[in-house]
Amino acid sequence: MKVRAAAATDIGRVREGNEDSYLLEDPIYAVADGMGGHRGGEVASRIAVETLERLFREGGTALAEQVQEANRAVFERSTTDHSVAGMGTTLTVAIVQGESIRLAHVGDSRAYLLRDGELRMLTEDHTLVHRMVKEGEISQREAERHPQRSVLTRALGVEGSVQVDQATVDVLAGDRVMLCTDGLTSMIGEEAIARILTSEPDPQRAAELLVRAANQAGGADNTTVVLLDFEDGATVTTTTDVATPARRAERHDTAEDVAAPRERGRGVRWIRLAVVLGLVVVVVAAGLVGLRTFLDSQWYVGVSNGRVAIFNGIPTEVVGFELHEVAVETRISASEASTLVAYRDIGDGITVEDREAADALIERIEADVAAMGEQNGGGTQAGGGTGGGTGGNG
Repeated sequence: MKVRAAAATDIGRVREGNEDSYLLEDPIYAVADGMGGHRGGEVASRIAVETLERLFREGGTALAEQVQEANRAVFERSTTDHSVAGMGTTLTVAIVQGESIRLAHVGDSRAYLLRDGELRMLTEDHTLVHRMVKEGEISQREAERHPQRSVLTRALGVEGSVQVDQATVDVLAGDRVMLCTDGLTSMIGEEAIARILTSEPDPQRAAELLVRAANQAGGADNTTVVLLDFEDGATVTTTTDVATPARRAERHDTAEDVAAPRERGRGVRWIRLAVVLGLVVVVVAAGLVGLRTFLDSQWYVGVSNGRVAIFNGIPTEVVGFELHEVAVETRISASEASTLVAYRDIGDGITVEDREAADALIERIEADVAAMGEQNGGGTQAGGGTGGGTGGNG
């Protein structure tokens, strides 16, 4: 089985430095996402992949032990160098072994398998919100925008030893395996990722398109993507073709191309058309993801069913589609609240900075309505605030 490998990484639009590292050394491939501040995260991820590469070349130890040694290397540096104290990193590793891959994984970077257009996640996130989802405390949708979704429960370098997830996955010709940091998956959904991976046959171009889509959706983190394309070969020995523009051009200069230039021209035109269509899909998908990300960060207090409510989104609609949804509906009468000067515009929506500010505003409205009732002789009761409301996605 032959392997064509490619990688792309980018700082994103928010961070000041790139704390991601990756390894592209046939037959071992890896991504690592450092944490602990700009310098600490960068050092941790680099130590992890460099240690892994060195140990693999030396041979003689199992993959899990190599990851444990990488963990010890990061931990020792963290405890002896005060400038990077407390640093750590995720690590997701794939070793190609004939017609299968061996995976080792710690943290919330991920490995995926694309086969026949279907994308399947091969790793499990070691995060607080994933544990909460498994235990039934929150839904998967709530996890996607939970304020603690980036809190890791397992990482390299935090302690002297670490539990390592392992798996072996059989691969077929035509399969595409992706390793990525959460800078990708936190910005665009799996459907958009699958569309890009399916529409772009060149692994280097596909990796670059994924990174670009993450940046277009907000680029809130560093993003790194490693792609492995599996093809039929004369032997099962793995070979690596790191795609570059020059080498991609060389692959067109075959004997068949020289003998049939007209057929080649048709093929190039179809490829160009496919690329253009793929780019259109990427732009549309990135725009939708960006809109969803923006709406998820917006909050306001308004009126639902005659009662004061907290909304996630913005108080408007576009061509019949509402750009908001009710998060919590309280028992506070909207008509009573709107009689107070401070809340007379509540029907149009009172925007706030975040969910915490929305909760604080609800408490203030409840107290003000209750005070008004007391002034009017105790006949009005606000009743219950958010505590008695209808649960939403907040």
